[in-house]
Amino acid sequence: MEIKKYTLENGLKIILHQDKSSTITAVNLLYDVGARDEHEDQTGFAHLFEHLMFGGSVNIPHYDNALEKAGGKNNAFTSNDITNYYITIPKENLETALWLESDRMLSLAFSEKSLEVQRNVVIEEFKQNYLNKPYGDLYQLVREMTYKVHPYRWQTIGKELSHIENAQMKDVKEFFFKHYAPNNCILSICGNIEYDETLELIKKYFDEIPVRDVPKRNLPLEPKQEGARQLKVYRDVPAEVLIKAYKMCDIRHKNYAASVTVSNLIDFNQSALLHQRLVVDQNLFTDISAYVSGSFDTGLFYISGTLVEGADLEKANTAVEKVVEEFVQSDIHQEDLDKMIINYEVFFLKENESVLNKAMNLCKNELLTEAEDYTKALDKLKAVTPNDVKRLAKEIFDPNQCSTLFYYKNETR
Repeated sequence: MEIKKYTLENGLKIILHQDKSSTITAVNLLYDVGARDEHEDQTGFAHLFEHLMFGGSVNIPHYDNALEKAGGKNNAFTSNDITNYYITIPKENLETALWLESDRMLSLAFSEKSLEVQRNVVIEEFKQNYLNKPYGDLYQLVREMTYKVHPYRWQTIGKELSHIENAQMKDVKEFFFKHYAPNNCILSICGNIEYDETLELIKKYFDEIPVRDVPKRNLPLEPKQEGARQLKVYRDVPAEVLIKAYKMCDIRHKNYAASVTVSNLIDFNQSALLHQRLVVDQNLFTDISAYVSGSFDTGLFYISGTLVEGADLEKANTAVEKVVEEFVQSDIHQEDLDKMIINYEVFFLKENESVLNKAMNLCKNELLTEAEDYTKALDKLKAVTPNDVKRLAKEIFDPNQCSTLFYYKNETR
């Protein structure tokens, strides 16, 4: 996978990849800012900007109108670690995408009307998806239980609705100019492009954007958890849920690939241990899964399941712990790892059929280590040995590093 990398004088990192088979071009901008960069009294700002960035920039009042006329589509997402904006567009109109993205990097329009409109959108999203929706507070409860000092304590949407309700224009401007800067951004373009021509276009639109004083990140380290934690809540929901969250390494750590392998092996398919023991054999859960958070800082290894009607939540938790212990004590065979690798390889190849996926993943890997590591993910998984899995399983499934959420139905109170 050939890529070319450049850095402009203002610090903007550029990654280009030519894919002559593609009929569209993907433009991706990753800003190194997420919910973890917010002040605990002003949360939800990174997500608010995901919306504000579409509300008009200093020279272009209607972002979507201009893009649609050029045959382009766009979207964005925010996490606790990053904010990502992307466009797919015919290669003939690539210049339109760069014109639009450079102008909103230069400055938003910062109108009171735009702020009020987008604030209301976010408030409604908060109410609809996190306050009024069944299970909407699940992961906020887990975060508050597992993280005590790190800003992963709150979700991307924010910790409290009042933080967005009370956001002032001066606060919004300050957040923008701290984080939305060429020297805090990675731009990738993938498609049937010419390298030199594309680089000149990028320079035309981004060269004059000034460097900004991006604050150096200095987040508090989450201390080691010294004992198991539990939280029991009662909600008006159709089924009870159990979530167990174990502390694990961050995505850059040398043990991350082995940790992913642990999650894949214990929850690989319908015959994997979690499903077989807890869904098929004991009929305690309608579904149960294991997955990792993939966090840039101290992460979480989740086991999450929805209970069968009438099943006892405490007994279900004990059953999960027994299955986890069974996995820790079991022998790991190379053929199990090989099967997992084959499935992952199929997934990886399918994912790479999309120029947009490639553009997003190149940016993310450049931020984490370097873009070239994108194609090494499979090699890292192949290097994991049965002994690595045994060692990591024992380390991850430490009961003292586990936080358990018992999510009861109101009627069981």
